[in-house]
Amino acid sequence: MNSSRIAIAAALAAALATPAAQAQGMTEKCYGIAKAGRNDCQTDHSSCAGTSKKDGQTDAWVAVPKGSCEKIVGGKLTSS
Repeated sequence: MNSSRIAIAAALAAALATPAAQAQGMTEKCYGIAKAGRNDCQTDHSSCAGTSKKDGQTDAWVAVPKGSCEKIVGGKLTSS
């Protein structure tokens, strides 16, 4: 197997693993820790990923491993 095929296979495996982890409940939404433009999904003011306007925006979230959000400075399980 050449290096380009390995890279493609690795990228495909990573893309397929992420939704599976979320579907199995291994992640949680963590609000208030996303960097500007790095949120995972919708906010209260937009419906797309990557649309947060500032670092630590309280309504923007990223998926983190379950149980780790509240250990992150500024991380909350609800938007406030």
